Amino acid sequence: MEHNKVKLHRVLAASPDKVFRAFTNPDAMASWLPPYGFLCRVHGMDVKVGETYRMSFTNFTTDNSHSFGGEYIEIIPNELLKYTDQFDDPNLPGRMTTTIKLKKVSCGTELYISQEGIPDAIPTEMCYLGWQESLDKLKRLVEPNIPDS
Repeated sequence: MEHNKVKLHRVLAASPDKVFRAFTNPDAMASWLPPYGFLCRVHGMDVKVGETYRMSFTNFTTDNSHSFGGEYIEIIPNELLKYTDQFDDPNLPGRMTTTIKLKKVSCGTELYISQEGIPDAIPTEMCYLGWQESLDKLKRLVEPNIPDS
């Protein structure tokens, strides 16, 4: 595992449109992004190049929270989402860059995620573990196909 960088790959049985919406809808993000044991609140999200988002994660056990935000750098609907992340906590300095790539495949969507610039105070393997938990929750959100009636 590279220092300060994680890469993940998944295949999801859902369309690229549905997976992309899970990354761009504030309520969806709040439901799947925080690792197990955390709650997420999205304080603002304007998914346009040059615009920003703000959110916070709260540890349900301790009630401690950390907030962060960033800017959208590149967006190709249903294919690519690239944005920055920066923690408000001065003990977690630096700016991360997260890249989400989606590719339509025969059974749904191939998903590639890379996150670079993880602060030194966060062990890379813990970040990787957190992403694995989040992606498990993402799968549970996007793969069910539930009709309205």
